[in-house]
Amino acid sequence: MKMFVSGDEAVALGTRLARPHVISAYPITPQTIVVERLSEMVEDGSLKAEFLHVESEHSAMAAAMGVSAVGARAFTATSSQGLLYMSEVMHYVSGARFPIVMMNANRSIAVPWSIYGDQRDSLSQLDSGWIQVYVEDAQEALDMIIQAYKIAENNDVLTPIMVNLDGFVLTHTYELIELPEQEMVDKFLPPLKLPIAMDINNPKSLCFSSSPEHNMQFKYQQHDAMLNSIKVIEDVDKEFGDMFGRYYDGMIEEYKTEDAEVLLLTAGSITGTSRVVIDKMREQGKKVGLVKLRYIRPFPETELNNIMKDKKVIGVLEKDVSFGYEGTIFTNVSSSISKMETPIKALNFLGGMGGRDISKNDIENIIDQLFKAANGEEIDRVQFVNLKAEV
Repeated sequence: MKMFVSGDEAVALGTRLARPHVISAYPITPQTIVVERLSEMVEDGSLKAEFLHVESEHSAMAAAMGVSAVGARAFTATSSQGLLYMSEVMHYVSGARFPIVMMNANRSIAVPWSIYGDQRDSLSQLDSGWIQVYVEDAQEALDMIIQAYKIAENNDVLTPIMVNLDGFVLTHTYELIELPEQEMVDKFLPPLKLPIAMDINNPKSLCFSSSPEHNMQFKYQQHDAMLNSIKVIEDVDKEFGDMFGRYYDGMIEEYKTEDAEVLLLTAGSITGTSRVVIDKMREQGKKVGLVKLRYIRPFPETELNNIMKDKKVIGVLEKDVSFGYEGTIFTNVSSSISKMETPIKALNFLGGMGGRDISKNDIENIIDQLFKAANGEEIDRVQFVNLKAEV
């Protein structure tokens, strides 16, 4: 079935298809539509689940943790300050290895207050132990909710997943999607059988304290599970594509990179605009390629370095800044480059914060600077895109 829906509604439809047992919900713009639609689905009986309208985002994550602890499938959603309010419990969830799936509507962090989108909220949580995926459009959002449960619930992973959508640009934009059949999703995503669930016949200790002698071993297990997820992500994406006809290339997606001299790396909805610009510049004879970074945790170091190995320059365009240094994604890319046999030059372009538009002209200017750097010109390593002189 084809439907014309917003990104938020696509997430709700994907969640319904995944058959969660409990949705713990607290509204926050621009995520609210997700939990509103899910509440309607529960009310009309099209989703057989419990809907918990809790008193805060912190409680939403705590409730989801309790649901997962007894072996049930949990879903929640949030944005911006709400994600930060959840942060304490997010570490409990990942440390306890509960495979919760959460949607985050990327939105700027206060102060100043802004309801508009950038990616500073989710990128601030890279060390929380959650897998993080960034989607480009509504169809990918729907499909990734379904894939996320399959990945998170794999016994070699057992790690929660955050599916990130750019606020308003994607959450509130209406697009044509293809809705999978429930029977096919049921075949792809079997019922949850959580090996660490509470069981009166097989008692377990969950969310416990540990001594210095053992704590590091538990943290290493978390790290190892995150690394294990790389293969699981690739396998699940292929299985999903074989069944539904839509492949997302796993960790990272390439676009016209094979003969490219310079690369532009993006994450989220700006990727679509960048594709249009790259097509135009290709028509002008400029050999530029696009790298869509889908997962930032785990970080696709091997995959990225394989793409970059014969290129001259890569530009990282991101909606984020780590104050006093550079962009968080750029820091990760730079670390990856340092392990290459022949490291390439990298430039960082910071834009879109607080919802400021990144236009096609902006992206053209970025790519022009990449070619200048490739030809030996000195270009500022970190730049703010479309920065105005006055506040």
